[in-house]
Amino acid sequence: MAMELFEPAGRATLVGSMPHTDPERAVRVVLETMPEIPVWPQLPKYAAEQMMLQYLEGLPGVRQKDGRVWVDTENSDQEILAFYEDYLAVETTPSLVDHSRFAMGEATGRTFRLFLDRLTQKLDAVKAIKGQIVGPLTLLSGLTDQHRRALLFDDRLRDIVVKHLAMKALWQVHQLRRCGKPVILFLDEPALAGFGTSAMLTVSADDIKSLITQVAEPLRQAGALVGVHVCANTDWGLMFECPLDIINMDAYQFFDRFVLYRQQCLKFLNQGGIVAWGMVPTSEEALIDTVSAESLAEQWRDNVRTLCGSELSEASVLRQSLVTPSCGCGTLSERHAEQVAELTRDLSRILRGL
Repeated sequence: MAMELFEPAGRATLVGSMPHTDPERAVRVVLETMPEIPVWPQLPKYAAEQMMLQYLEGLPGVRQKDGRVWVDTENSDQEILAFYEDYLAVETTPSLVDHSRFAMGEATGRTFRLFLDRLTQKLDAVKAIKGQIVGPLTLLSGLTDQHRRALLFDDRLRDIVVKHLAMKALWQVHQLRRCGKPVILFLDEPALAGFGTSAMLTVSADDIKSLITQVAEPLRQAGALVGVHVCANTDWGLMFECPLDIINMDAYQFFDRFVLYRQQCLKFLNQGGIVAWGMVPTSEEALIDTVSAESLAEQWRDNVRTLCGSELSEASVLRQSLVTPSCGCGTLSERHAEQVAELTRDLSRILRGL
């Protein structure tokens, strides 16, 4: 299926996580501040919605005891066999994913379903809908087996986790597409900041590309636009080599690293790629209080001039840009999270001349 035609044109959206304990308020804040590209708010104050835990449902071998979560790789052969049977069924008939093990359950999908219910009343202004899922490298490096060994280094479980995430994301795309709008799905990959460090010396660039590709391609085939979000620095050249439609980086703190890949970025833009500029800081609450939408707009314009020179105009870059916070807001106070959302909205309006 061809991807939906979508021109971001400097519109605003959020990375996803919010600190709220009241799902109704979180959804209302999103719909009020991000009416054109709303995103379902992930609420990590609830254990079932924490970044990794929310996507473990349906994964074979998952065990939990005394606050620890791991995968039993020695006593889960029957679970793994059942997993592959379900996966192959969905791969053959994708519509089966809607009522499969890959669906979000009552607890993990509570805010997601509330968002969809409230969104259906506000679709007139919507240009696209955004979802998110933990990226494969982040889950594989953060989830361990019974011996506390990361699943990233277990070939069998690596294959299972990647297939599992692809289907969990596909389920999400199917639900969001029912609104009749283009769907954007971000892979949240904070672990990519560790690529090339001693913790990942045995992980190659080809390994990373394979992981991203195996999750992204089924979603793109389903018509979604797929992005990757990294909240720090990484090998952006490698990201530009992956089958991605959107690159989301922390432009507030790390633009000086990102611009080192300017030729790859210009090629990406010239081929229709979208850059999601994480312009609104989320790292420190005191910092959020010091910035304004006007100062961030000037910073963005400076960044575009540095990145593009005379090769691309500001207007052409804006057409292929989204405006986001630098990262999720899940660790902030509710007040500061809402302030970030308002700053992101206001920055987008300034850049678009609204």
